[in-house]
Amino acid sequence: MRNTTSYQARKRPERSAVEMAQWMGKRESWVAGLDPTDLFHSMFDHLPGLHFFSKNKEGHLMFASRGLLEVYQMSDDLEILGRTDFDLNPDIMAQSYVDDDRLIISGEVGRIERMELWWDRQGLPDWFLITKLPISDRQGLVQGVMGVLRRPDESDRKLPVYQTVARAVEIIRRDFAEPVSIAEIARTAGQSLRQLQRQFRSTFGVTPQEFLITTRILAAQRLLEESSLTITEIARQCGFVDASSFTQHFRKRVEKTPAAYRRHV
Repeated sequence: MRNTTSYQARKRPERSAVEMAQWMGKRESWVAGLDPTDLFHSMFDHLPGLHFFSKNKEGHLMFASRGLLEVYQMSDDLEILGRTDFDLNPDIMAQSYVDDDRLIISGEVGRIERMELWWDRQGLPDWFLITKLPISDRQGLVQGVMGVLRRPDESDRKLPVYQTVARAVEIIRRDFAEPVSIAEIARTAGQSLRQLQRQFRSTFGVTPQEFLITTRILAAQRLLEESSLTITEIARQCGFVDASSFTQHFRKRVEKTPAAYRRHV
């Protein structure tokens, strides 16, 4: 018969303050002798679904896990070293990342945990859970930011607040290029329009309408960067009623016209 006795931790002898101080000194010496390019962040290369990054306080990437390199189609971490969020992402997304970093670096907050719009492996915008913490030097001064990104797991998806909007998010991501009705999405998700808007803002900080437009703009930025389609063709493929509406929404969020953005990149 299997022994069901719970595990009991071995009793540990008490240690004096002097002994603890000695061990702290040994740890400090041990860390000082390690190769800074081969620290614990490399463990994230072997943890599926987790993406690690660290940046200096000027916003330049110093380290990134293999998963991040794959998303940005890079084969070597030297390709990402020194780049900023604006080098890698559309301006709307990059600005939100930088705003978060600024709160940590300034000391206004010591930790950020929230859902954030980011790229999935198919190059589509999706929501990820992100945790960011400060990186401090030996004097306790903040010298950068480190963070971990992950997709919401099954336990996250079971939370009531996530359930209320998960279906709506999937519909918007799938059908953003179509004439999408937020009211119809709310009905499909089993919510009233007002309920969906309230829950969306509570979960993501934006309305479902803004998420839809942002998704379209992000898709359009990719096409402007990577295709030779005309502005009118891109507007149509990304769900805008016409090129004029596309230009209006694009300029409001990117602060450039689509044509100017294409020239810029």
